[in-house]
Amino acid sequence: MAAEPRPRRRLRAVGGSIRWRVTLAAVVVVGLALLGGAAGMIALLHRAHEDNVRTAARLRAKEIAAVLVAGQAPGTLAVDDDEEVLIQVVDPSGAVVASSPNMAGRPAVADVRPGSARRIDETPIEDETSVVVAEAARGPAGTFTVLVARTLGDGSTEEVAELLRIGLPLLLALVGVTTWLAVGRALIPTLGRLEESQARQRRFVGDASHELRSPLAIIRQHAEVALAHPERADTAKLARTVLTEDTRMQRLVEDLLLLARADEGTSPVRRQPVDLDDVVFEVATALRQSSPLRVDTTAVSAGRVAGDQGQLQRVVQNLADNAARHARATVGFVLCEQSSGKTQLCVDDDGPGIAEADRQRIFERFVRLDGARARDAGGSGLGLAIVAEIVAGHGGTITVGTSPLGGARFEVVLPSHA
Repeated sequence: MAAEPRPRRRLRAVGGSIRWRVTLAAVVVVGLALLGGAAGMIALLHRAHEDNVRTAARLRAKEIAAVLVAGQAPGTLAVDDDEEVLIQVVDPSGAVVASSPNMAGRPAVADVRPGSARRIDETPIEDETSVVVAEAARGPAGTFTVLVARTLGDGSTEEVAELLRIGLPLLLALVGVTTWLAVGRALIPTLGRLEESQARQRRFVGDASHELRSPLAIIRQHAEVALAHPERADTAKLARTVLTEDTRMQRLVEDLLLLARADEGTSPVRRQPVDLDDVVFEVATALRQSSPLRVDTTAVSAGRVAGDQGQLQRVVQNLADNAARHARATVGFVLCEQSSGKTQLCVDDDGPGIAEADRQRIFERFVRLDGARARDAGGSGLGLAIVAEIVAGHGGTITVGTSPLGGARFEVVLPSHA
């Protein structure tokens, strides 16, 4: 199997590199966002849980304080869970006067001012962090401080954290795969256009180099013959040959520069009123003088368009030259303004015509159909490409069909000047 062309491999390598970079960037950005969101969510859950624990402890402390304020004995200080909750009633000297069964005979768990709360790392009954709240109770029996402690162990927060530890990598993997596929699909047409553009550029450079080498080779050949055999050199003939090839090369260079400017968008159209009928008559007169062809302009009427006088002159001239190269005896011009605000220009010939399969291809650069391969008959293959570029730049269209004369008809439609 033939090796893949190096430029295509290079483009695909660049595309693959872009694909990897975009995918990695998406995974990193989404990963950081998810990690930040997960950390914030866990912190909020933990804070909400701590607030709930503190509130529950304070409510229990208030209940016991209310009993003491009413002058009653606190009775049995029951707790919901011996391992999670503890209760103590402390007198002003710091002695514990009553407690829950799980704290019987133990000193005060912490020194906490009434109305406040405090976190402690562990309690006598539990190694986990706990919250201790204190409430004051002033009753007939004296002033006491009620301490209620609850552990902060939060199974729900830990479950959420565990789910995030499992889910985040899976989600990031999904983001990576999705981004990889999406970027790949987005790059396929882009790389296709880049490959097509690069192929066109290579063909353009190759064809341009060939076209430029031809006149140079002819000039060099005649010059070498003249130097090798000066006694037989015909100076006038040599000068005519050099002048002809120089003119051809100059026109080719001008065509290449025009197309290059069109590709770069640096060839703006200067909008001004142009009487296209005057241009047609001028080109037709020159064609009558330079060829034996019959040139018919009876169907040319007034037509004014907005555009660049020089570029529109180039359009008509190139179409006339093309028709003259292929015509057997007659070239015809048709010009009229249409009711739709458009101006129609047709250039006809009675030559062999153009096959439907070639009617789009002839506007490509350096394209010469098989019947017009010879340089003298076919030109450089840039004339119609230039016409297409200029017409498009003027907001018009160009098509090819069958002429009433039997050959080809090139039809140009341009916006009329208001």
